[in-house]
Amino acid sequence: MRYCTVFLLAFVLQFNAFAQEKIQLQDIWYSAKLYARSVPGFSFMKDGRHYMRQEENRIVKYDILTGAQAGVLFDGTEVGLSDFDGFRFSQDQTKIVFSTDEEAIYRHSKRANYLVYDSQNKSLNPVFPQGKIRYAVLSPDASKIAFVFDNNLYVKDLSTDKVTQITKDGKVNHIINGASDWVYEEELGVVRGYEWAPDSKKIAFYRFDESEVKEYTLNYYNDDLYPTPYTYKYPKVGEKNSIVDLFVYDIPSGKTVKLDTGKDKDTYIAKIQWTKDPNYLVFLHLNRHQNDLKVFKAHAQTGQASLLLEEKSKQYVDNYNNLTFLPNGKQFLWTSDRSGYNHIYLYDMDGRLRKQITKGKWEVTKFQGYDAKRKLVYYQSTEHGPLVRDVYAINLKGRHKKQITQVKGWNEISFSPTFDYYTLTYSNINTPATYTIYENGGKLVRVLEDNQPIVRQIQSHGCAPVEFFKFKTSEGVSLNGYMVKPPDFDPNKKYPLFMYLYGGPGNQQVVDQWMGPFYWWFQMLAQKGYIVACVDNRGTGGRGAEFKKMTYMQLGHYETIDQIEAAKYLSAKPFIDEKRTGIFGWSYGGYMSSLCILKGNDVFETAIAVAPVTNWKWYDSIYTERFMRTEKENPSGYHDNSPIYFANQLKGNYLLVHGLADDNVHFQNSAEMARALVEANKQYETYIYTNKNHGIYGGVTRLHLFTKLTDFILGNL
Repeated sequence: MRYCTVFLLAFVLQFNAFAQEKIQLQDIWYSAKLYARSVPGFSFMKDGRHYMRQEENRIVKYDILTGAQAGVLFDGTEVGLSDFDGFRFSQDQTKIVFSTDEEAIYRHSKRANYLVYDSQNKSLNPVFPQGKIRYAVLSPDASKIAFVFDNNLYVKDLSTDKVTQITKDGKVNHIINGASDWVYEEELGVVRGYEWAPDSKKIAFYRFDESEVKEYTLNYYNDDLYPTPYTYKYPKVGEKNSIVDLFVYDIPSGKTVKLDTGKDKDTYIAKIQWTKDPNYLVFLHLNRHQNDLKVFKAHAQTGQASLLLEEKSKQYVDNYNNLTFLPNGKQFLWTSDRSGYNHIYLYDMDGRLRKQITKGKWEVTKFQGYDAKRKLVYYQSTEHGPLVRDVYAINLKGRHKKQITQVKGWNEISFSPTFDYYTLTYSNINTPATYTIYENGGKLVRVLEDNQPIVRQIQSHGCAPVEFFKFKTSEGVSLNGYMVKPPDFDPNKKYPLFMYLYGGPGNQQVVDQWMGPFYWWFQMLAQKGYIVACVDNRGTGGRGAEFKKMTYMQLGHYETIDQIEAAKYLSAKPFIDEKRTGIFGWSYGGYMSSLCILKGNDVFETAIAVAPVTNWKWYDSIYTERFMRTEKENPSGYHDNSPIYFANQLKGNYLLVHGLADDNVHFQNSAEMARALVEANKQYETYIYTNKNHGIYGGVTRLHLFTKLTDFILGNL
């Protein structure tokens, strides 16, 4: 009987292992079978009692408390709109702006056809029938709409349909009004280059003169006799940037006022934002080295500006996107890492510091809002460690702090306009995101999406839990990592090690958050007999300014040391084969994986670099100079940490992948790397993606790419 039981147990275990579904590349990178679901088009309504969701070509209203449908806010069938890409309500929620036939320009920018729907008379009308436009945004009172067409800024009166052209000097690759140039969009997050004043009577806007910025040309191949060139302005390290000016257009008078932004034009205007007073706005002025940030308050009618506050750093200033004016019009909130960790500060409108609201050896990672009724500030932080995020409430005096989120993992919230309810998006590294609504006070109201189908897929595919670990390097630096082991892991066996990384300034990969498709790919590799690991090196985020900024002027140096030490630490494990170690990264990660197999050629046998930077002199001005200054100022920092200068040190298997239409990290980087490898007589493999940008996606492209990456790993590791 005992032997029969043992046999039966063994049979059941074998049957279960056989019955488990195999993870297929197509299900990860092409079909939607393994994709976790979100809540498309969800947003709270102004009344504080309802929310809306997009359901195909309809926008449906729901009651927060009961979950019952409370009406249809828009039905595209009634007005002949079968599909739309995006939508935005006016502040009073009487009008909706729809975008259709969107066409990507760069990473964030796009042009599209825009239409305005008026819920009162149920009419749907195009904003500008003459062609695709950019950034159509309603005024706060919903009486007008502004937009950009052919690099000029326009405003349309919706009651009369009168269109006014505010600027007339816009010209491709010369002058941009109301939008931004490539490098501002990519590195400063300035995409729409204009802002409505709160009284709907004025528009503040950027004017970029990029005439002197050098050009870069991408070639597109579409079965034509000659490739189609696309030329745009891309300022590289030490080269000329756009000359940027700010203006305010007064709609009633038709007059334009230029703001005083200083005589030195080799600087950056990182942001513009109106105060609660429609006569004043602020702009953030950043020097080219990006270590001196000034916030100026400007008068909209005279253009005169006065200094509000200043931030300086020995390295660089960042975290300057959190500027919030309080409803009383007398104070504002600001975040800074001046204490060594990013925290929230309270200022009055004269620029006087009133209070440091949050304190501690942890980071405020996101400002979540200010509730004027309860006089509370909400923020997300790393108070329980850099791997997790929790949300807290605190008053303006820095007292009575309360933790809102309670489950360990990754928590993000979004409040209703009245702050009576909030949505909580929660995940951890082994669990896809859930979307829930809570009362302000912590009572669960409803589950919007729990992604249980994906949870069942995890179970049916026999996925192994992702495990966190930490270790100390030989220099005594504590680093965080995660590991995925084969589901049938045997500590007495030897497994090859496959490492993944990004490693760039402020970035984190080792966090307790669902990682999407990479979760499934890593599980697939683990099921094929690999140990998959990821380690966050020095320079990454969540651990304060000193940890993040210590790579200043020598990007790649400490990061490479840490990744080599991580590989050695892991290879010393009895279950890892130290002679089979691979590493993979994309963008900054591709830069790092290249450095690792070259400088760590006695540790890594295989490396994959997708869209890597191979010399910082070929990257853009804002990003690179922030961390490295110019090559002229820092020649050793550039030379000693650029993969092309170490091509002769390649010993292992190296796969180089790049999109020919990469407007961000130019194909030039991989072309030069290939040249250096050939000159050093080093063998390597390469994959080129025609007409694909930095993301290398679209159609079956990701499936094609990860088929190659998987085959390369299986064949070489």
